[in-house]
Amino acid sequence: MPTLPSEHHESSPPPTASPRMATSFGVDAQRYDRARPRYPEALVARILTGTSGADVLDIGCGTGIAGDQFRAAGCTVLGVEPDTRMAEFARARGLRVEVATFEAWQPGDRMFDAVVAAQSWHWVDPLAGAVKAAGLLRPGGRLAIFGHVYEPPAEVAEPFATAFHRVAPDSPFSGQPARRPLELYRAGYAEFADRIRETEQFAEPELWQFDWQQSYTRDQWLELLPTTGGLTRLRPDQLTEILDAVGAAIDSLGGSFTMDYTTLATTAARASAS
Repeated sequence: MPTLPSEHHESSPPPTASPRMATSFGVDAQRYDRARPRYPEALVARILTGTSGADVLDIGCGTGIAGDQFRAAGCTVLGVEPDTRMAEFARARGLRVEVATFEAWQPGDRMFDAVVAAQSWHWVDPLAGAVKAAGLLRPGGRLAIFGHVYEPPAEVAEPFATAFHRVAPDSPFSGQPARRPLELYRAGYAEFADRIRETEQFAEPELWQFDWQQSYTRDQWLELLPTTGGLTRLRPDQLTEILDAVGAAIDSLGGSFTMDYTTLATTAARASAS
């Protein structure tokens, strides 16, 4: 992902994690939904394989990107989302959404066949969240925690890192390496698996990986970049300076580049009652 440890791949909430940061992504929900990549259809299908029903709970559903894909696969989806702006956008696309953090959300007696968290689990305590998810799943139901790893080419990532440090040197995100290895992200998802094991309520967790590519023009990447963690709370002049630097870098590549994406998932089936 672009330099920042931002919102996607931490094994637990980073020191900067806060309700204010967590809800900063709703500052432009339309842009977020328009620019953010969707998830591999093979991932959605694999999550649903073997489940006995099609009731899905989407934790931190955002604008409903993942929820909409599960609905298209024939599921009944309920989203839980703390940001009212994101929740309203998801409702406008036809999803049912209840506004709350996962920890505070009251499910009543509702049960689900799959509980999913798309790029949102790091805002949840990984052990307490797994325990709560277990209580919401029917026997054999699946918990699936997933997100994208995306590191732009060095020719794009390095000018971004330099510009970010220049305009926001005091940011907790400043000074991060321009690009980070996939194994760093895989380690975070392995930690999710460790917390799931601790509940003793799931079968052995699995780590899934889906590799794919997506091409970006200059305008497409500059549309996505402001939706990433660390940039959502910058002043307009700071953001402009960063986007100008990144735009010039993409221009030097001929106006576009191809991104190598990896979508990682930690997933486990709810153990049957003994």
